[in-house]
Amino acid sequence: MKRIDTDLPGVCVLEPKVFGDARGFFYESYNQATFAELGLKPSFAQSNVSRSARGVLRGLHHQWPNPQGKLVSVLEGEVYDVAVDIRRGSPTYGRWAAAMLSAENHRHFWIPEGFAHGFCVLSEHATFTYQCTALYDAKADAGIRWNDAALGIDWPLSDPLLSDKDARAPLLADVPADRLPEYAA
Repeated sequence: MKRIDTDLPGVCVLEPKVFGDARGFFYESYNQATFAELGLKPSFAQSNVSRSARGVLRGLHHQWPNPQGKLVSVLEGEVYDVAVDIRRGSPTYGRWAAAMLSAENHRHFWIPEGFAHGFCVLSEHATFTYQCTALYDAKADAGIRWNDAALGIDWPLSDPLLSDKDARAPLLADVPADRLPEYAA
């Protein structure tokens, strides 16, 4: 597996070794020893799958308290995936990194705890997997507006299909400090 770091410390793209032939392909999506060699030591508590249609945007989501780190990938289709640093006091607070994830490139995106996460679907449909380091906690569930101008995320679509919750999400500047993680150097 190859680790490709982004401009956000800790956020990275992972490219597995894919073994394929006329029958199909195989790859390891997670191997504890390999991840440790790459400097990643997540402990997963929950696994999720979502399926969305073209133009759907999910996010930007996070949990606080009880944050989740997420290892995400696409089993069908293609998405534009985004991580935003929302850790108060972080030198990269409010900055974002993105990755194109598809069933064809087999890439994974690692989003550590303390980051908001979202994606938009570019293919007809996309089946998306999340391996999470903490269980979903409805009381800690939170979000940030996908098109917050202060973040300046370069989404590849301008008029996405949103849930009511995502459409009403606050700007990052309007989130109370106690609802955001704190940077720990």
